[in-house]
Amino acid sequence: MDSRISARALSLALGGWRSREPAYEALADGIRLLCLDGRIAARTALPAERDLAVTLGLSRSTVATAYRSLRNSGHIASVRGSGSVTLPARRREPGRATAGDGAIDLQQASPAAWPGLAGIMSEVAADAASLLARAGYDVRGSLGLRAAIADRYTEQGLPTDPDEVMVTTGAQSAIDLLGRSFLRRGDRALIETPTYPHAAEALRSAGARLVGVPVSPQAGWDLDRAEQAFARTAPRLAYLMPRFQNPTGRSMDAAEEDVHARAAARAGTVIVVDETTAELAIETPTEPLAFAAHPVVRVGSLGKTVWGGLRVGWIRADSELIAHLVAERPPRDLGTPEFEQAVATRVLARMPDVLAQRAQLLREGRDAVTDAARARLPQWQIPRVSGGVALWIELDAPLSSGLVLAARREGVYLSAGSRFAVDGGHDRRLRIPFTAPVDDLVRAVEVIARVWPDVRSAAPDRVGDFLETMV
Repeated sequence: MDSRISARALSLALGGWRSREPAYEALADGIRLLCLDGRIAARTALPAERDLAVTLGLSRSTVATAYRSLRNSGHIASVRGSGSVTLPARRREPGRATAGDGAIDLQQASPAAWPGLAGIMSEVAADAASLLARAGYDVRGSLGLRAAIADRYTEQGLPTDPDEVMVTTGAQSAIDLLGRSFLRRGDRALIETPTYPHAAEALRSAGARLVGVPVSPQAGWDLDRAEQAFARTAPRLAYLMPRFQNPTGRSMDAAEEDVHARAAARAGTVIVVDETTAELAIETPTEPLAFAAHPVVRVGSLGKTVWGGLRVGWIRADSELIAHLVAERPPRDLGTPEFEQAVATRVLARMPDVLAQRAQLLREGRDAVTDAARARLPQWQIPRVSGGVALWIELDAPLSSGLVLAARREGVYLSAGSRFAVDGGHDRRLRIPFTAPVDDLVRAVEVIARVWPDVRSAAPDRVGDFLETMV
């Protein structure tokens, strides 16, 4: 057993779990979903039945029956002296569908590899002798790749030297390194909600207490809440995704950037700008560089633009901070693989071609999801986004978790809105990536539309009463 989750933490993670009757099966479904999308790790001890019952306001027999259902479905096991413990995924889902079985996996918002990548990999492989002559351990990154990254920033109006760039093993590695370098246990970290879940996990792993600031596709960032959060909590670090924010697709305007920058400066907060989706514009060829007039730390990656399997990311910061990060890195990893760096260097020279192909692919996907959802689910609010990888859709009832489980049984794998929450909530939201093939996206919406009436009708009276007020 690796860890334990308290009754209070489980209650927060469950959010609006009571999506159907009987209550014990709704509770079991809520815990199943937390296990399936990784919010509860395998070998985690669940709260004692009595503690969870008190926290959720249920009878102990209801919790006991929910745990029994989870044991029967292979999600948990009872261990003498340890109570109920979650099981690894391979034992929980022995018959999980694969793409070959006709399943549609929309849990990852990443397109397939850029078509020209295979050719570039072949070119690099043909020149393998030059790579093998190197030591292979370089925590700063190859000079050629750092120069290529620096040149792209310079072209966008931010003069950059290669010494102001550090190559990492993807953006997640960069976020983790920054979190562990800046944060100590108990420090506050400001973060958007909803947000990229793995960023929140990395900051929590570094010991941070997260302070959420709301953002929505329609209204953008809640600037009043942001200013109050900076002033009240003096966060050590702020993690922001100002261009095509994941999952909302919203971009900051200049006024929103200025408010965050000024508030951070007053609070002594370091702003970390995640640019992994920044170049995925659909309507226009380019977006202006975010926070161009402000000193921020930037994180970039080729994961969303080129391919998720090309594990190359970077940090752009002043040379003094880069030198500090280089010294901090070795206990965690000893550098990014040379082959991937060589591939990335050549890919960066082809970025205009990459981004043009991505814009076309994402435009087709966005329009397919939007048209299908508006036709089949007219009561839902479908935002219009001009870039990014997903739609942050508003449902007409707070039943996102129940919908995700119902769609999963039909072979469509999604992530509930609560997956992207910092402190619970977002049960009225559903993220639908538009990075998959158009036929799969349309078929996924058809499945969602087919199961949604059953999810609504299975909701308990308190949700039914709420629905009546929405009519």
